[in-house]
Amino acid sequence: MELENIVFDALDPRLLGMFWQDLLGCSLLTDSAEGFETRLFIENGPTLDFCFQPVEHPAAEHQRIRLRLNGGSVPESVMTTALGLGASRPVNEESCEPGLDLRDPQDNAFGIAEESSDQPTSGAVAAITIESASPARDAEFWAWLSGWDQMKSGTSPTLQHPSGRGFRMEFIEQRSAKSASKNRIHLDVRLSPGDDPDRVAAEITTRGGAELHPDWGTLPWRVYQDPSGNEFCVLPAPSRSKE
Repeated sequence: MELENIVFDALDPRLLGMFWQDLLGCSLLTDSAEGFETRLFIENGPTLDFCFQPVEHPAAEHQRIRLRLNGGSVPESVMTTALGLGASRPVNEESCEPGLDLRDPQDNAFGIAEESSDQPTSGAVAAITIESASPARDAEFWAWLSGWDQMKSGTSPTLQHPSGRGFRMEFIEQRSAKSASKNRIHLDVRLSPGDDPDRVAAEITTRGGAELHPDWGTLPWRVYQDPSGNEFCVLPAPSRSKE
């Protein structure tokens, strides 16, 4: 399995997708009524597709998954670019992580921080941060799920792509317990050829996750929660004809 997508619920997928595409320098994949997709490519590292799916009402509650962008030595420059593309500053909200807090055009929080000297090849995104009831436990769960490596960190349990390049996944203490509402941002992983979907489902449950059965009709993927209740999808293995 491998991490493939970060998915945003969006009132206007194209508006939100264009913001992130322009800010991160991504490459357009799809622009249709079904959604907007754009790709972040890290040379010799991971590829992450940003997917923006239409919803009538994105979750308004506390956001549990955030992006933290690299600002290099001048994070204010990235902040100025983001503001010029339609981002805004938060109003009277305390940050739960380091960096400069901003909101994208549909009120998703994100941060900007200086690029660490020990991570010179991370690219435009420094990290995806995930709120967790037990960061060490969930880092182990996601390491198995994504195939990423656990690494030493002085701040929080952290995963990195096996290449040693690209953004990291960081697990931070949650500010409040996960509610029954779906997260407005979630991750997708894709099965590798030869993976048995039912065995993967059983292993997810054994490791503390749970399969969900939402009333969304017939889907080609399966929906789960990690041990802290954060939703994610497991996509089918690519067909042999897919390049």
